[in-house]
Amino acid sequence: MTISLFLACLWAILATVMGILPSRDNHWTRAYILIALGIPLLGYVTWENGPWVGLLVLLAGMSVLRWPLRYLLRWVRARARRGA
Repeated sequence: MTISLFLACLWAILATVMGILPSRDNHWTRAYILIALGIPLLGYVTWENGPWVGLLVLLAGMSVLRWPLRYLLRWVRARARRGA
């Protein structure tokens, strides 16, 4: 196992632990931290293991951070409708 995949597994464990613990802001601060750590980690995984493994890690991260992704998609759709 490469270092990048090991770090990605640690990220997933960290995300699980952060999701289990109670939060006053519905976990949004923790989601921002996970996103800030996950984007460079995704690039590192893709660079070290190739695009297919990077895509699998991206899909795993998207399943963990599904609510921020939903809000991002709503925001993008609203901006696209306003611009059209």
